[in-house]
Amino acid sequence: LCNCSAVGSVSATECDGTTGQCPCLEGYAGLRCESCAQGFYPERSSRQCRPCGCSPPGSGSPQCDDSGKCQCKVGVTGLKCDQCSDGYYRFNETTCEPCQCNNHSKTCNSSTGTCLHCQENTEGKHCELCKEGFYRSTHPAHACHHCPCSTVASTGTCQIHPGETAPRCDKCRTGYTGPNCNQCDNGYYNSDSICVRCKCNGNVDPARSPSVCNPDSGECIGCLYHTAGFHCEECEDGYVRDPEGTNCTKKEATLGPETREFTTSAPNASKATSFSTAVINSTLSPTTIQTIFPMSSSDNSTSAFADVSWTQFNIIILTVIIIVVVLLMGFVGAVYMYREYQNRKLNAPFWTIELKEDNISFSSYHDSIPNADVSGLLEDDGNEVAPNGQLTLTTPMHNYKA
Repeated sequence: LCNCSAVGSVSATECDGTTGQCPCLEGYAGLRCESCAQGFYPERSSRQCRPCGCSPPGSGSPQCDDSGKCQCKVGVTGLKCDQCSDGYYRFNETTCEPCQCNNHSKTCNSSTGTCLHCQENTEGKHCELCKEGFYRSTHPAHACHHCPCSTVASTGTCQIHPGETAPRCDKCRTGYTGPNCNQCDNGYYNSDSICVRCKCNGNVDPARSPSVCNPDSGECIGCLYHTAGFHCEECEDGYVRDPEGTNCTKKEATLGPETREFTTSAPNASKATSFSTAVINSTLSPTTIQTIFPMSSSDNSTSAFADVSWTQFNIIILTVIIIVVVLLMGFVGAVYMYREYQNRKLNAPFWTIELKEDNISFSSYHDSIPNADVSGLLEDDGNEVAPNGQLTLTTPMHNYKA
């Protein structure tokens, strides 16, 4: 009897008369076609032989186990060995290659090879670049460190230039300078770690004073056009603002009929000095004029005279103020003393006694005063009639007879 497999053979009753080999269907093998051929596996539910379907490039052999899983090569995974494992990507149609991520990532896109989840502040297709705001250090290699650049003072990006070991900020913002943009540029000063423009009211020449102002305090350096002050906002001694309030001109001093005038040119104009003398009254002799206002070519005489006059004016104003205050205090004191006198006069305890034929009347000044306290001025127990017919009025402090 052939005894061929009803599932795996072509016919259960026909076989080779010499060897007894049954004719097997595709995927079956054995004398009676009872087992699966190479590249096939028995399906558990139906016990039929199914093809393994292993991917030739990814599997080591066409054979698979009873579950249909193929034996995959390194870097290949999947039931049929048709997928790349984590850390690998399909380099071509036949093989999977490891991800090229410079040790900054363990995974990449299985189709394109683009690295995923770059670590240590890196980015790029192969994690070969540093993120914005980081630079690649030479020690250790391939390490990205944070740029020492503030986003307030610079763009925040930096790099190491050839021949240098320290990073340099790419671009400083307006008002900042230095390799790390941590210094104030000319014309700016440090105000609470922020560079602020110097405020010198246009009275400083950057060509003469490049820094314009003190980089720490902001005090202007080299005030021009006869200006002074922290911000060059005042006129220096001996100079005052012109009527327009823009330029500083020499003070004008006048004494008697004589006038001496010095005029200083406006800023950014050519320096020139003009001298004019008014008409001198013929009644004064040259000696008298020289005594009152000495004629001199020096500019200090006019300035000194103006300073003395201003001091005397201040003294006079201060004296007048003191006198007014004293008078006001005296007036207030007099009013207060007068009111006190009136109050004492109103409160004085006195009374009048009127004798008539049939009675004696008594009236007190306090009767005309509202809310006056007259207790103690007259008591019934204190009135007595003496044996001699005299009326005696007795109070706690006085004794009167009538």
